[in-house]
Amino acid sequence: MDPLSEVLALLRPRSYVSAGFDAGGDWAVRYPPNIGIKCYSIVSGQCWLAVDGVPEPTLLKAGDCFLLPSGRPFVLGSDLSLTAADSMEVVAAPRVDGVIVHNGGGACMMVGSRFFLGHSHGEIMLAMLPPVVHLRQEADQAALLWSVNRMIQELHGQRPGSALMAEHLAHMMLILALRLHMEEGAGVGWLFALADRQMGLALSAMHAEPAHRWTLQALAQRSGMSRSAFALKFKTMVGASAMEYLTRWRMLLAGDKLLNSSAPLSVIAPSLGYESESAFSTAFKRVMGCSPRDYVRKTAP
Repeated sequence: MDPLSEVLALLRPRSYVSAGFDAGGDWAVRYPPNIGIKCYSIVSGQCWLAVDGVPEPTLLKAGDCFLLPSGRPFVLGSDLSLTAADSMEVVAAPRVDGVIVHNGGGACMMVGSRFFLGHSHGEIMLAMLPPVVHLRQEADQAALLWSVNRMIQELHGQRPGSALMAEHLAHMMLILALRLHMEEGAGVGWLFALADRQMGLALSAMHAEPAHRWTLQALAQRSGMSRSAFALKFKTMVGASAMEYLTRWRMLLAGDKLLNSSAPLSVIAPSLGYESESAFSTAFKRVMGCSPRDYVRKTAP
């Protein structure tokens, strides 16, 4: 399995809201902080997106797709100077064939989903993505457009199985959007690094053998680079050192094992490259913020 598939399989994103939004006239809607990822595509018209902490707003046009992986509050609207309506009131309005109509509709139509992450510490990976991922649909346009148009049909048609179809289509949109973001290759984060041949080799090696005693020298050799050049490029592209990334990935795997298997620490620790339970527990607490035992107590269903 490739690293992107492994990350998504571990985080287990589940679509728990899929809907259309059709706004008209002059409008603005403010959305509160949320946990997980939001993914939307503009079907027709245009609007502005302003995310808290991001200096400049983004103009979204028909065909654009955007991801919000940071959970920050944001505002969508035709005019950001307007007093924004509360999103909770907007989404509470009756839906027409799965579509929320705001202010009469007809000016800007979008479809999208909000994804809840099955892994309780998915923000560790999401924090390594930018707060806004804006895609203008140049590559893979046909596939993304097909997913968007099909979701519109499912939302409007309300045929048997429509809810499940919309959820699977939402997952397709998410993967396509992440893939396009990765292939743009002009930013910082593990997705951009995956698209780089040298960094992709190192990341694939760490994901394929997380228990291996990886060193900077070994990863550099795997990437065909000198140790110093590799260390600098990895930190620049990913936003964390290679050893920091490896430890984060190991701890996410550890958290999954703790919650979804009966394996004791004496088995989990060596399976992730740690010679002792104490060394593993120290690393786990540093990354996850609590001991393995407290993690299970706090997050187990």
